[in-house]
Amino acid sequence: MTLRLPARLYLSYAIVVIAGAATAFVTTRLLAPRLFNDQMMMMDGMSSGSWSMMDGESGTSAQAVGAAYTSSLTGALLVGIVVALLVAAGAALLVTQRLLQPLVAVRQATRRIAAGDYLSRVPLPGEPEMAALAADVNTLAANLAATEQRRTRLLGDVAHEMRTPLTTLDGYVEGMIDGVFSSDATTLDALTAELRRLHRLADDLSSLSRAQEQRFDLKPITTDLAALVRAAAARLAPQFHDAQVRLDVEAVPSLPISVDPDRITQVVTNLLGNALVATPRQGWVTVVVDRAAHTASIRVTDNGIGLSAEDQQRVFERFYRAPGTSRRSQGSGVGLTIAREIAHAHGGTLTAASAGPGQGATFTLTLPIAD
Repeated sequence: MTLRLPARLYLSYAIVVIAGAATAFVTTRLLAPRLFNDQMMMMDGMSSGSWSMMDGESGTSAQAVGAAYTSSLTGALLVGIVVALLVAAGAALLVTQRLLQPLVAVRQATRRIAAGDYLSRVPLPGEPEMAALAADVNTLAANLAATEQRRTRLLGDVAHEMRTPLTTLDGYVEGMIDGVFSSDATTLDALTAELRRLHRLADDLSSLSRAQEQRFDLKPITTDLAALVRAAAARLAPQFHDAQVRLDVEAVPSLPISVDPDRITQVVTNLLGNALVATPRQGWVTVVVDRAAHTASIRVTDNGIGLSAEDQQRVFERFYRAPGTSRRSQGSGVGLTIAREIAHAHGGTLTAASAGPGQGATFTLTLPIAD
């Protein structure tokens, strides 16, 4: 049968004490008489240097003294060992309880956390090692609480995003049942548009789930990043032309880099699409592709609505749209979240910067270049 930790701790202390006491007893018992005899020989036989040359009375007296000394020493050692064992047993009990108290607190806290009480915390004990363990449990609880908050917020966001198309579909269906709407091409086109919006939301949520679980199936190959950006800009050029927004691309002649071209194209397309949405007519959007020592960067800058200091952080949150954003786009609001996760999957970063509302914004994608 396996002993519990308190019993094992206590037993380990007891073994150490017993071994120390036994060693002290044996060593003292063996050495003390011999050392005593040597001292007696030096005191009583300094002239001859030999114990055997003493007279009978002196020898008998010395033997009696030695025997008395040995008996007294043995008794004192036994009493001392018993007292030491009792004291050590009490000290071991106190130390064991003191060591186990933080472990019991951690165990109780982990049970509460497992039951859903993510606000539970473990008091930090005085011992550095136990304090480090308690701090790790507290960090785990905080991370689980943040995850739960994100999950709850995600469910609310998804419900909010689905409510509009579902309400529209419900209204059209009820109108067709009541004869308010006819089953003509216009009505069916409206229904189809709302269904496409729901499909797009489901696809975006699936991509977001894979992104945040780091389950992207990246297929990196050596790609000319400059050519990739120019191709993405060319595909979106008609939309910029229709919106009367100038699109300029400034790229180095060639920039080979190992990335997944489809995923990076997805990021660039998202950044250009967001810039188009945020830029008014007669505005401009500039894309700059450059490289540093070990990184490549893609900067998408516009002179649109800009971002406040708070928006620069929140713009990457799920379903968040900066105030004043044009509704020219009907996206689900998770594009930038997915784009940042794609950047992280490549070992890069995606950041936003702006001088303030009405001052435009710059989104910078930075990717590492392998040696």
